[in-house]
Amino acid sequence: MPLPFESLIPFAVMSAMFTATGLGLYYVQYNRNEHKPPRYSVDDWDRKMMLRDKQLTGTRRGQVDKPIAPEEFKINSAWQVHHSFRNDYL
Repeated sequence: MPLPFESLIPFAVMSAMFTATGLGLYYVQYNRNEHKPPRYSVDDWDRKMMLRDKQLTGTRRGQVDKPIAPEEFKINSAWQVHHSFRNDYL
């Protein structure tokens, strides 16, 4: 049973749209990741190192090899002061 050629046109359009969407998503993620491969299995240590890198360089994926942190590193801490409800009653 032959395949009617009319069915190939919608198939080609759908295939082109899936391909364009996939490549567009890959391009956006690749650029957002600063042209580096994505990180998989990110644990707490990796998150802390990403936070440290963001404080030192301003980007999550940026890294520096300077042994001494800049002066701004002393005051741009990400630690949040949490109010403890337990201390109210003591």
